Amino acid sequence: MSNLFRDLLKKIGSGQHTKENLTRTEAGLATKMILLGEAKPAQIGAFLIAHRIKRPTSEELAGMLDAYNELGPRLQAINGEKPAIVFGIPYDGRTRTAPISPITALLLACCGQNVIMHGGDRLPTKYGLPLVEIWQGLGIDWTKLEFSKTQQILEKTGIGFVYTPLHFPLLNSIWEYRDQIGKRPPFATMELIWCPYAGDAHIVTGFVHPPTEERFQATLAHMGITKFTTVKGLEGSCDLARDRTAIIGYCDGNNNLERLLLVPREYGFTTKNVPLNSTEELISDMKSVLAGLPSELMQTALWNGGFYLFRCGICANMSQGLAKSKELFDSGAVLKKLRELQQIVDSIK
Repeated sequence: MSNLFRDLLKKIGSGQHTKENLTRTEAGLATKMILLGEAKPAQIGAFLIAHRIKRPTSEELAGMLDAYNELGPRLQAINGEKPAIVFGIPYDGRTRTAPISPITALLLACCGQNVIMHGGDRLPTKYGLPLVEIWQGLGIDWTKLEFSKTQQILEKTGIGFVYTPLHFPLLNSIWEYRDQIGKRPPFATMELIWCPYAGDAHIVTGFVHPPTEERFQATLAHMGITKFTTVKGLEGSCDLARDRTAIIGYCDGNNNLERLLLVPREYGFTTKNVPLNSTEELISDMKSVLAGLPSELMQTALWNGGFYLFRCGICANMSQGLAKSKELFDSGAVLKKLRELQQIVDSIK
């Protein structure tokens, strides 16, 4: 098997003039061999860095997704009028700006919008604050739940979290390589559009560089996925920034990427992102948001909540989404959803 992997490595690592792209089938095979440990450690490290230097094609990313879909977990479809939102957020977390996506997930779930997130612990290369630690600070520990229990929670509350160290342990060996090479390999790009859900899904993914968004569009076309949203978000996440125009791409049922530009000041928001100081301060600020108290983080919550209520079709336009978002926080509905989630998680541990 290592000889077969060596041939795949030679294709992408042969230099500027002689390198070749992998086919979708070959990329899927290489990914499976890495995850299953069938390639030698030296080959895996060489492959990851060579593939980063070459840059993955959309066909290669589709093959990598094929391998994840074959070997990884998938939450089963649940009832819902709208496709489940699957947030694709960088696994290596945040270091500079305050995240808001768990609050966004709670807000959407208040309105019957199913939401799925995925990720792990503090991971290379950034070792930033991951989603699971934020959820733990809010009283929800996804890290000890068997996959079947996560399914039950999704069915009962409309929120699910695929905790990859437990639910997809084949990925654990990859993190050491990522730390040792010191750079994000193409796996990090592919993870942002991975969909660990077997039902109708609406993929929402963050991006930093325009070529990444273009690659996402082409890859999802290969996968036959026609419902997605791309966000030039904070630190590559799905969180809309307040210090600049929000650049959003969306596709609804075809392969034509439409563009939406949202200017925060046109909706009465200050052009300021909330810095991430400490986890404790963030959790305290999030609890204030859930209590409906005014703050800079509340402004971020309203800005993001309003957009996603609009994007999911719950509200007809951005103004209505912002008004609905404020109503849900002021009425205590989002806090009530968190308490419901806490109760369900505690009852099935």
